[in-house]
Amino acid sequence: MRLGVLDVGSNTVHLLVVDAHHGAHPWPAHSEKVVLRLAEQVGPDGALTEAGADGLVKAVSMAKAAAAGLDADDLIAFATSAVRDATNAPEVLARVRDEAGVRLEVLPGADEARLTFLAVRRWFGWSAGRLLVLDIGGGSLEIAAGIDEDPDVAVSLPLGAGRLTRDRLRADPDSAAPPPAEAVDELRGYVDGRLEPVVARMTEVGWDRPVATSKTFRTLARLAGAAPSGAGLWAPRRLTRRGLRQVLGFVRHIAPAQLVELEGVSPGRAHQLLAGAVVAEAVLRQLDVEALDICPWALREGVILRRLDQLGSG
Repeated sequence: MRLGVLDVGSNTVHLLVVDAHHGAHPWPAHSEKVVLRLAEQVGPDGALTEAGADGLVKAVSMAKAAAAGLDADDLIAFATSAVRDATNAPEVLARVRDEAGVRLEVLPGADEARLTFLAVRRWFGWSAGRLLVLDIGGGSLEIAAGIDEDPDVAVSLPLGAGRLTRDRLRADPDSAAPPPAEAVDELRGYVDGRLEPVVARMTEVGWDRPVATSKTFRTLARLAGAAPSGAGLWAPRRLTRRGLRQVLGFVRHIAPAQLVELEGVSPGRAHQLLAGAVVAEAVLRQLDVEALDICPWALREGVILRRLDQLGSG
């Protein structure tokens, strides 16, 4: 069957269409995305701005039409932290339903972590042993650990790269100067404080193989010397703590407008890279992780796998 998955994230609205059936590898047939940076389009009252809501309705309408044009049998549509945390989420969801004709399922943060964990487990298999899975999104950080397909611990923290860029660094994408050192140091202290209560829970569960997903981790790994995207889906990619510290050491001194010149850094996320690097470094340091494997599958694939499992058991 052909499934369409519409992921309304904190940075992009991403449509992925796959051909798959229960027990089989989902093969991508089409992918398209619109960069909205919803995590940065939140007003002082915590509400998604009118411009952000307008852009979301338009992007969802286009994705629905694209999925129909590709003969998708089903369209699974979900939203993560940017919509989940907006104070006007009910109104925004109603607009999307009424104007775009799509009902968005708002994923709780813990479910986001669980579904990402499922995707990573299926990618690496049972031989990976106990997994630790890290995912830095635009609005939140997900951490999960366990031995089965459903993790023993799954948490979500408001430490997304877009959110922290907006709230803590206040970085302008077109700025010709990097954020001041004091702002970066304050961000590191804030991230450390939010992580501390989670570290003991994760350490108690333990893990054999630490893994990271998400565009942020892939970009950081690329800057640290991992294989480029052109090497293909199956190329092994890793990120070491030492390499990450080196990346953080130089990106903090580069203006957001110049980060786009680095290989592997996308224009729509360049100004968020520093905040993402701060979060990644803090997580690896506090969990005492020396190296991570990078998994190409993440939340979207987890949603697909869950739906296929449901269809297979029906």
